[in-house]
Amino acid sequence: MKNLFLSAAIVLGSLTSFASTSPIKNTIVKTISIEDEYTEIKLEELPAPIAESLKKAYPDAVITKAYKNEKSEYKLDVTVGDKVGNLFANADGTWIKK
Repeated sequence: MKNLFLSAAIVLGSLTSFASTSPIKNTIVKTISIEDEYTEIKLEELPAPIAESLKKAYPDAVITKAYKNEKSEYKLDVTVGDKVGNLFANADGTWIKK
């Protein structure tokens, strides 16, 4: 009789472990990168206030390329010594953090 109860408990216990389901999660991650389209312009087309602001902030800086977007924001490829980087400015020469 003990064997019957023990066998029944084992069988019922094993059936309940198979009956449990674990939740399945499908996680979809979408990455959207919004980047303003800049078009390259000649260095002569760069507004004077931007050049003046650059000379005040970085006297040794050299502008290698300049770009402009539809919002009249300017992206500058700048070299200072052996460092190369990008700066962003409005047409009035104020710097933009991006």
